[in-house]
Amino acid sequence: MDRFLDAQLKKLATSRIDYYLIHSLNGAAWDQIAALGVAEFLDRARADGRIANAGFSFHGLREDFKHIVDAYPWQFCQIQYNYLDEENQAGTEGLRYAAAKGLGVIVMEPLRGGALAASPQPPAIEALWQEAGNHWTPAEWALRWVWNHPEVTVVLSGMNDEAQVEENLKIAADARAGSLTRAEVGLIARVSKTYCEIMKVRCTGCGYCLPCPEGVNIPECFSLFNLFHTFGQKQLAPFLYVARMGGILTGQPGYASQCSQCMDCVQRCPQELDVPTLLEQVASEFDGEGLKEREAMARRVFAS
Repeated sequence: MDRFLDAQLKKLATSRIDYYLIHSLNGAAWDQIAALGVAEFLDRARADGRIANAGFSFHGLREDFKHIVDAYPWQFCQIQYNYLDEENQAGTEGLRYAAAKGLGVIVMEPLRGGALAASPQPPAIEALWQEAGNHWTPAEWALRWVWNHPEVTVVLSGMNDEAQVEENLKIAADARAGSLTRAEVGLIARVSKTYCEIMKVRCTGCGYCLPCPEGVNIPECFSLFNLFHTFGQKQLAPFLYVARMGGILTGQPGYASQCSQCMDCVQRCPQELDVPTLLEQVASEFDGEGLKEREAMARRVFAS
């Protein structure tokens, strides 16, 4: 680990990395790398000044998030958070937990991979936005909702052109914690509720179906299936599927096609979803033609 860090410092022509991120942790991943001495490595690098601030990014269950927060004296964390993911992954509870522990919180996916800013919006969603007295874009609504939380330190939003950069700068300059009115917060809550009603799969991401005996990441499979169908992200969703489900980031493949229909998840699902049948639909959509090519592309992207 030290040699890798030294090589990166040399490549970047610097003696220090201000914010060093342990990427894409969940409970199992943290326990595995902790056993390899990552905490001791971070201690050394912080003590000798090669790393100023140590943090981690997270895609997992809320209790695992709290465990990782408490497992090391981190300076910051990075979580997925938007008005559809208040209860998913770390969620609002995790956000507040980390902030209360003194961590800076970086929010990724404030627009859910661009889905919450997509044009056109689903008709039922567009009808709700039209009720508002202002003329904010869907992206502005979503970003302002995140900035409305005092626990949020930084918001990361993917931008494709200069106009989006300008829009995001304008929103960030004006949005602040507690700036939304009660009516505006209520409208966003109705939009979130409507999105959940029109989702292809009504999975809340609670994680009660996990662990799957075959290693299937059930909530993430359903999240990306919804990204594909409800939000129309026809290119992004298949790519994220192989990146997250193929074990490229975690080392643990979790494809929908790994399901053996043991039915354990059906017994544990609070939403009473027919999980195996839904996973068959996910596998039919994502695990067929082009899977190997997408895997190769994702490996190239994350190796760079």
